[in-house]
Amino acid sequence: MAVYSHKELYDFAHAVFMKMGCSEADATTASDTLLSADLRGVDSHGVARLSGYVRLWEKGRINTTPDIKIVHESPSTAVVDGDAGLGLVVAPFAMQVAIEKAKNAGTGWVAVKNSNHYGIAGYHAMKALEHDMIGMSMTNASPLVAPTFSKERLLGTNPIAVAIPAKDEPPYVGDFATTTAANGKLEILQRKDEPAPEGWIQDAEGNVTTSAYGVKEGGALRPLGGDRANGSHKGYILGSMVDIFSAVLSGANYGPWAPPFVSFMDPVSDPVGEGLGHFFGAMRVDAFRPADEFKSHMDKWIRRFKTSEPVNQEEPVLIPGDPERAMENERMTNGIPLLDAVENDLWQLGDRFGVSLKG
Repeated sequence: MAVYSHKELYDFAHAVFMKMGCSEADATTASDTLLSADLRGVDSHGVARLSGYVRLWEKGRINTTPDIKIVHESPSTAVVDGDAGLGLVVAPFAMQVAIEKAKNAGTGWVAVKNSNHYGIAGYHAMKALEHDMIGMSMTNASPLVAPTFSKERLLGTNPIAVAIPAKDEPPYVGDFATTTAANGKLEILQRKDEPAPEGWIQDAEGNVTTSAYGVKEGGALRPLGGDRANGSHKGYILGSMVDIFSAVLSGANYGPWAPPFVSFMDPVSDPVGEGLGHFFGAMRVDAFRPADEFKSHMDKWIRRFKTSEPVNQEEPVLIPGDPERAMENERMTNGIPLLDAVENDLWQLGDRFGVSLKG
């Protein structure tokens, strides 16, 4: 397994985005967004996805010179049309709109249509932190998930992220898929030739399978919980809420009509909206109570939970965001490891675009 510095991978991604026709500003934004996943240990959504964006661009599904704009708004809400741009670029634009709305109205809510895969949800939610705001981010995704009791793939992994500022403690950052696992984790298992844990996937008949290729073979991912007895109906509810907020509300494609990112699926021929959808929120803390007072109490909340008695002394209780923050510190210092399959994929992209992977 090779290890690359953040700068090497960032510069490589930036060069590829430029070769695709992105502006300097958009290539910078896209690279920042993409590499945040690798730094935070979400390897399924970082440079491993770069060739996927290139593939969509080649198929004419990504516009690298989009006219991203607000098409409807109120003092605290907006709908953004991403003009088929990279979600890595469209989403930061929309999150900034939500932040600006919150500065004036106390809260800001932005629904997005006509976009594409936007990377990790947490990156966008965390943009609110520097403004003493709570950030929210969610998106619908490739229809790979069967609702509880269904054989059909009707939903995406549909992540939700919430970022909450604290005073002296690091912020609370919850970022999770509404399925037992994101599809990117299956791709990692496939690269490693390892089986999937029981409960992640069902086969074409709805039965549990541990084949990491189960979805490609006609099966589906299962909602968070895995099965009804373990609460999969709750994961189904969460995923459907994300789909409605992100797509039905914005005018994007929803449910089985959501345009897929994965290479083994093609978009449907009868879309019900425009592109993929996202939803963002920003809430000014001082719209509810004085920011310092709130953040002091967040510190107290965090400290109390982190000092709760663990079941196993070797596994202390964590706060959402702790593992990713530790990973970011580790990888900024020691580099980002790439699986051989991902490295080979990037070398092929480099040969094709005339870009060097090693700085």
